[in-house]
Amino acid sequence: MEKLVFADGNDRELNFTDKIFGISNKAQEMAAREGKDKVIDATIGALLDDNGALIVFDAVNQALHHLKPNDFAAYAPILGLPEYLDVIKKYAFGAHTPNMYTAACATPGGTGTIRNAIVNYSKKGDTVITSDWYWSAYKTLATENYRNLDTYTLFDEKGKYNLKSFEECVEKYMAVQDSLLIIINTPAHNPTGFSLTDSDWKHVIEVCEKYAALGKKLTIFADAAYIDYTEDPDSARAFLKLFESVSDNILVLLSYSASKSFTLYGMRCGALICMTNKKEICEEFENIMAFSGRGTWSNGTRAAQQVLINLYQDASLKEAVDRERDESRKMLLARGKAFEEAAKECGLEVLPYDSGFFASVPCSAPDAVGELLQKEGIFTVPLAKGLRVALSAVSEERCRIIAPAIKKAMDEYFGK
Repeated sequence: MEKLVFADGNDRELNFTDKIFGISNKAQEMAAREGKDKVIDATIGALLDDNGALIVFDAVNQALHHLKPNDFAAYAPILGLPEYLDVIKKYAFGAHTPNMYTAACATPGGTGTIRNAIVNYSKKGDTVITSDWYWSAYKTLATENYRNLDTYTLFDEKGKYNLKSFEECVEKYMAVQDSLLIIINTPAHNPTGFSLTDSDWKHVIEVCEKYAALGKKLTIFADAAYIDYTEDPDSARAFLKLFESVSDNILVLLSYSASKSFTLYGMRCGALICMTNKKEICEEFENIMAFSGRGTWSNGTRAAQQVLINLYQDASLKEAVDRERDESRKMLLARGKAFEEAAKECGLEVLPYDSGFFASVPCSAPDAVGELLQKEGIFTVPLAKGLRVALSAVSEERCRIIAPAIKKAMDEYFGK
């Protein structure tokens, strides 16, 4: 559709198709037509077992089936059930609760956290920044809410976090804006699987403090949707303590996705968590989140919130879900290792991968190469700068098949 017929674009760049789901649909159509064994669908960011079936933690399933009618039929408070707001912080922080004022609000998955952060911590018409490898929904959410999105280069020439590019991007917008929202997806970044080190975080904070001292307001949004699927989920949370000494002009927001951590994708459950050293900012956060919640989804899904409460309060169920998640985490890490090994063997360049659902391959013609792969029954997601492979959706054996297939398709397209 080239132009709107009746609706009003309101100066937004409206995208009428979702590339990820669109390509996934193609994969499903081919599987129905030619057989599942002929298709490798590495598009969807959900945990699938080696047979391609959706993984739903049994402990979560048990907790769902033991809900009472009021647990799923009654409205939840706009900010979320009080017990949920308490346990979600415990889930998110783990053993690394920062010595700061903190508050949480329930959101429909991690997407809701991003929406609320953009609307409340950036100005209409301003620019929000993130890295050049990013989840495409960031751009959609910024556009939908009348903001712009700009990027800095994620990797330097050594494959490390590009602090120089980050600093230059912050400087660019601090010269023209009074405030800046910075989205950093880590650990287990979507779409690369990269994670910032504690040293990287210290430099990020130093850059922000430079402008905070000049009276600028900076909001660091840590999108930690995949934190529970890192190599060591406990040490992956250590960076949270680094924010304890930030100045009052720096606000830290943590996005936690229960959709990912508890295989509750369709129930849309998450939380945006505020971390600040100023009590008034924390109280303000609760007020504006209540307003934004009421103005959009009104109430979150009560059933999902109650499930997380029950899982936390029942020691046996909590132990069970932690064990199931740990098994899935190890499965993902094995798939990632298999993909990296296969890539190395065939000479395919892969971006630095630490952990998580995705790995990415740099490519200057991702759409064209992606189409060549589809002819072979392999479906990946073309991004602006390469191809995303959903390790979460394919077996370890198939991860070893995908890497040389990508190399072959790239060689064919570029005439090597």
